[in-house]
Amino acid sequence: MDRLDAMRVFIRVAERRSFTLAAADLGLPRSSVTEAVKQLEARLGVPLLQRTTRSVSTTLDGEAYLGRCRRILGDVEDAESAFSGTEPSGLLRIDVHGTLARHFILPRLPEFLERHPGIEVYMSENDRYVDLVREGFDCVVRVGELQDSDMIARRIALLEEVTLASPGYLHRHGTPDSLDSLEGHVMVGFRSSATGGLLPLEFTVKGRRREVSLPTRLSVNAAESYIDAARLGFGLVQMPRYHAEVALAAGELVEVLTDFPPSPPPVSVLYPRNRQLSPRLRVFLDWLGAVF
Repeated sequence: MDRLDAMRVFIRVAERRSFTLAAADLGLPRSSVTEAVKQLEARLGVPLLQRTTRSVSTTLDGEAYLGRCRRILGDVEDAESAFSGTEPSGLLRIDVHGTLARHFILPRLPEFLERHPGIEVYMSENDRYVDLVREGFDCVVRVGELQDSDMIARRIALLEEVTLASPGYLHRHGTPDSLDSLEGHVMVGFRSSATGGLLPLEFTVKGRRREVSLPTRLSVNAAESYIDAARLGFGLVQMPRYHAEVALAAGELVEVLTDFPPSPPPVSVLYPRNRQLSPRLRVFLDWLGAVF
């Protein structure tokens, strides 16, 4: 078995966390899969996998090597596709914020896969920093202003945001009609995944952004809990309109302070700067821009 085939075996074992399942997937004897990984470890001089009677997991070295194997094999596939003139193919690994994935991407994904039958998509849902090169992702989709990085960032949309509260909350605290009338109100705190701090409410006043931090009795770090807390009357919240459409239509939430809208956060897709775009990533980026 050559090195590239051994890399493919190692990737499948790491993904399936099982030599037996990987062997079944690849149509190989289990002994061949085990021997391929052993030869890789002997050549590199480090253990790549931790083996127990119940599971298999990557070591720290194995996790780093896994990302490089994915990148190398992806480059080989891309090179062959570029010269063969064939349709884009191979595994496309993306990481997306969960609500964006479920609202925008998943409903339209069948048309993308039908248009490009050779592409397989793996989509993970996170809102954390992702090391695309080390973890083997082709791109990530993020909402909000981006921190400086060595990634290429392509802005694909702006999301309209709204300020909301439940009817019960407004009955108890009154409906604010200006920022000065926010005294005595509370907000549901949303903790930043980057800093761990509470994000302030944002408003646009005469073309300028103004931040307001209100007292909070409850803070969360997940979008679904955030909107549920608002429905239950824990305080004011701000979120993209698309995420609140159902609750607004059902009368579970009410839009307030419409004359002072939050700043619309950008939606951006990020991918490595020092790598040529693969055919499968190129067609995905074009499709993603059209979707948003």
